[in-house]
Amino acid sequence: MPCDPEILRNVPLFALLDEDEVAVLAGQVEVKNFALRQRIYKMGDPSGRAYILVSGAVRVTIVDEDQQEIVVDEPATGEFFGFASMLDQTPHQTNATALEATACIEVDRHDIAVLLERKPHAGMDLLTVLGRQFHGAQQLVRLRSTRNPNEVIEKEATFGEHIADSVARFGGSWKFIISFLAVLVVYSAANIVLGRQAWDPYPFILLNLFLSMLAALQAPVIMMSQNRQDTKDRLRGELDFDVNRRAESEIQGLSGKLNSLHEKMGDIEDFLRGNQAAGLTGVTSKIASTSTAAPVGSETNPSALRA
Repeated sequence: MPCDPEILRNVPLFALLDEDEVAVLAGQVEVKNFALRQRIYKMGDPSGRAYILVSGAVRVTIVDEDQQEIVVDEPATGEFFGFASMLDQTPHQTNATALEATACIEVDRHDIAVLLERKPHAGMDLLTVLGRQFHGAQQLVRLRSTRNPNEVIEKEATFGEHIADSVARFGGSWKFIISFLAVLVVYSAANIVLGRQAWDPYPFILLNLFLSMLAALQAPVIMMSQNRQDTKDRLRGELDFDVNRRAESEIQGLSGKLNSLHEKMGDIEDFLRGNQAAGLTGVTSKIASTSTAAPVGSETNPSALRA
């Protein structure tokens, strides 16, 4: 159906046009109406046209490699969708479905070219639309990307933090315990055997000094490693939360699809019942008309039979 100029004036992209230009553009574009759950376009369709939402609600989605439906955009009133594919003349990369009774303005490259010829500043609004869609794609990639917390921590770790991890790893191993006990036994035995010539006779005051220094240095290093482990656990928790949120969203999407299928099956059942009732009514009326009609015939003349 033709487009009302008043509708174009409510679209931010066409707000710069004067009365005559709005009238000309209204004669070129059309308003398309879509019913509930009707598909506006699907992935792979020729992209000769884009759409501007006038009323209703539209959801733009894409299917990833795991066959999961991802919501790319839900344009507001006056916003474009299917715009990038229309400009570069490539097939649509997304699916657009009306969530309710929806009206959209259908535009093509020629309409945009006429707009830019008459109002070049409208090109900034077009770039704004593309920029918003580009940022939306970046946000989608960021949310769906799965990160390994160990890799993230390793990239951000400093040289001192790597040393702290190495010290804590070695200090909490059997290798350290066995080697430390061996050093203590050898040190004590050597000083006992040397007797008066020992450099650290019993009660091993120098050894106690070394052990105290070792404990004083090892304790903060181990605490540094524990803090890094807490950071890893916190990052793992954040990633688990993102995964759980995505899983919940996908489950809700599947539930919505099942409810939609149930409603469609109900509509089909009602349609079949209506056709069946109409067919039975027609058959009954035919039978009734046939039974009430008298057979047409002529009586036999007895005199004619005698003759």
